[in-house]
Amino acid sequence: MKAREVSGAASPMRRVQRRLGLAALVACLPAYLGLAGCAGGSMNDLVSYVEEVRARKSTRIAPLPEIQVPEIYVYSASEQKDPFQPIVEEQPDDVIVARPNNETAPPQNHIREELEYYPLDSLRMVGTLAMQEDMWALVTAPDGAVHRVQSGNYLGKNYGKITLVATDRVELTEIVPDGMGGWQERNAKLDLSE
Repeated sequence: MKAREVSGAASPMRRVQRRLGLAALVACLPAYLGLAGCAGGSMNDLVSYVEEVRARKSTRIAPLPEIQVPEIYVYSASEQKDPFQPIVEEQPDDVIVARPNNETAPPQNHIREELEYYPLDSLRMVGTLAMQEDMWALVTAPDGAVHRVQSGNYLGKNYGKITLVATDRVELTEIVPDGMGGWQERNAKLDLSE
C-alpha cells in the first residue's frame, strides 16, 4: 500500500514534466521548420557570392606610421621670480610701520545724519534757502527726498562736514583712510545741479 502511495505521489510530477517537455517541443517547432525551409531552397546565389569574394585579389594593409616622440622641454627659468607669487611682499605681523602722528580721525560718538548713508556722488544740490543771516542748501537724496543742510552738517559716507554753503555750491571736508592705517582730510564740493 505504501508503494502505491509513493508512486501515486510521483505521478503528478511526471505529468508536469511531460507537459513541460511537450510545450518546449511545440515552441521550438516553428523555428525548426523555418530552418528546414531555408535548407530546401536554392543556394546558388550564396555559393556564387562566396566564390566571388574568394576570387578577389588580396591587398596588403599599409603599416601604421611610426609614433614620433615629442621633444622633452626642460623649464630653465626656475632661478627667476615665480609669476604666481604676489608682487608686493607682505610684512610679518610683528613688524610695526611707523605712522605719522596726526590728530585727523573720524569724529568720536558721532550720530550719523540721514544724508551720511548715501555716497556723495549720489546727492544733488538743487537750490539754496536764505533765512535772515543763515544760508541753507537744498540737497536731494537718491530716494527723491529734499533735505535742508547748513554749515556744520554732514554729507556722504566719508564724514564730510560742510564748511561753506554758497548759492552755487556746498564745500565740505571729508575724512578718508590714508592707506597706512591713519586718516587724512580731503576737500570736496557739491555743485548746484541745473
